[in-house]
Amino acid sequence: MTPTNLLQSIHHDGSARYVGPQTLRLGESVTIRLRAHPHAPLERVLLRACPDGEQLFVEMQGRAESAVCRWWEAQLKVTMPVMGYRFLLFTTDGVWWYNGSGLQRHVPTDREDFKLLADYQSPTWVRESVFYQIFPDRFADGDPANNVRDGEWNFGGRTARARRWGEPQSNVPHADMVEFFGGDLPGVEQHLDELSDLGVNALYFTPIFTAYSNHRYDVVDYENVDPHLGGAAALISLRRATRERNLRIMLDIVPNHCGVRHPWFQAALRDPLAPTAEFFTFQSHPDQYESWLGVKSLPKLNYRSAALRQVMYEGADAIFRKWLREPYAIDAWRIDVANMLARQGADQLDLEIGQGIRRAVKAENPQAYLLGENFFDGSAQLQGDIWDAVMNYAGFAHPVWYWLGGFFVRQHSEPYFVASEAPWSTAALIETWQAYRAAVPWVIAQQQFNLLGTHDTARIANVTHSDPRLTRLAVALLLTYVGVPCIYYGDEIGLSDDARACMNWDRSTWDQGLRAFYQKLIDLRKSSPALIDGGFQVLLIEENTFAYLRDSDRDQIIVIAQRGPHTRSAVPLPVAQGAIPDGAEFVEVISGARAIVANGHLPLPDLSAGVMVWRSV
Repeated sequence: MTPTNLLQSIHHDGSARYVGPQTLRLGESVTIRLRAHPHAPLERVLLRACPDGEQLFVEMQGRAESAVCRWWEAQLKVTMPVMGYRFLLFTTDGVWWYNGSGLQRHVPTDREDFKLLADYQSPTWVRESVFYQIFPDRFADGDPANNVRDGEWNFGGRTARARRWGEPQSNVPHADMVEFFGGDLPGVEQHLDELSDLGVNALYFTPIFTAYSNHRYDVVDYENVDPHLGGAAALISLRRATRERNLRIMLDIVPNHCGVRHPWFQAALRDPLAPTAEFFTFQSHPDQYESWLGVKSLPKLNYRSAALRQVMYEGADAIFRKWLREPYAIDAWRIDVANMLARQGADQLDLEIGQGIRRAVKAENPQAYLLGENFFDGSAQLQGDIWDAVMNYAGFAHPVWYWLGGFFVRQHSEPYFVASEAPWSTAALIETWQAYRAAVPWVIAQQQFNLLGTHDTARIANVTHSDPRLTRLAVALLLTYVGVPCIYYGDEIGLSDDARACMNWDRSTWDQGLRAFYQKLIDLRKSSPALIDGGFQVLLIEENTFAYLRDSDRDQIIVIAQRGPHTRSAVPLPVAQGAIPDGAEFVEVISGARAIVANGHLPLPDLSAGVMVWRSV
């Protein structure tokens, strides 16, 4: 290996092999470790931090040199709630910096330094979780007596319509919003054993509070579960049943806007001096008011109002607090459009309101998980003082979609959709992943909510054009990448219809092989120390192939992804930069094949499109 290649063996991340202790307190010291190949041309290594804005360097000492790696180690006192650091490397090849974005010749900014969080309350259960997302109206009809009736109400010029289970949705714009198939919470409860058999241990529900649409993001009553889903009694029963099976529950809340028929807004329409009129922003009463992206049925809430803050999260009986308490005692909140919450022109109150919500939620349950919806860069809200994570579209899902199905962007105004026919490069995927990990503390990266599809996107089977090899590849990435995986209902059985189609309960039509693949990898995800809280290192980047290592002191996982279309010939995978010694034995999780590392490489067979997951023996 050349000196430059040997420098590529340098590795650090925030996992326990490199940072200890993992739970940090202000004023305490932490051990920081850097790993490199024993022949890497390192002459001197300094740890660089910037406490209270003033640069500090700490000399690192070489430790535990072996045939496969040398460790460099230093102590750093944690003096700030968010403590950034990077490494200054003196080598035979000149001076380099190493930060969360990798090796740098130039002097980098502090933005992508590695980050430590002090006195941060992490929801520790989340790292061992595999979530399953349910769109309640489309999962299972457990109690037909509570179903919406034809013509029960008119909303947005459309009349509510009851549909038979499994019928195609209407393709008339907006009409599909008031079509109801009868799914409810009793239906979910009746299928909990199947979900437990799949292996998931946490459920995420899109909104269940009273509303006039089937998606229920137009909430008209934050205080009650929609009676068409079974009401509060159904949620209490479901909570009891999930506890018996050690299943967690996350509910979806919409604090950015409410439905146009919410009593708060109706009162404000009738009287501009009504107590709740200050909950909204009227340019000209009553017809001109702020709404979500101009959608008049979703009036935007105005967090300049102290009274609104009291009702939503600050007050003793606030909405955010209520559902964290018995008899519901939910484990997590998903915040709808968290990227837009409390942001309105000159009033950019997102950080202030987010911090207030966090204080309220953590006061009720320090172990509650706070997840924000964000399709873009949520790093400003992921520094330990607002959300525990965001839905990791930008940092995980988008790169996977682009790599497998081609690059595109969407927005809510013209042009709605822009795409490129050129295949997205493997380097672009890896660099995007790395950039989004570098932007947040490692403990946050471990909690990021990874997904392949949701109610707002295409299903993964549509992204891969139902190619079973590429679908399995994507599933393996989801269940082995840094963060918390979430499976969208029906994906595990090969559902390729619209994202909001009814769950198919005809088991004879299920892709049982795909479901078994999910089961095996879910079990691996929940049992592997390397996947629960291990590190992450890229081992290979080629035109159509990449490989990465997830490692802990007790466990090592190597994932190799190959998108095709051509077979990759049987070239061994270089693993020495991952400090894997010759003689180490690995077993491929799906096929059971075995291989032994020799000359710093893991022997591989020819690889067609698909994925291999190797685990150390």
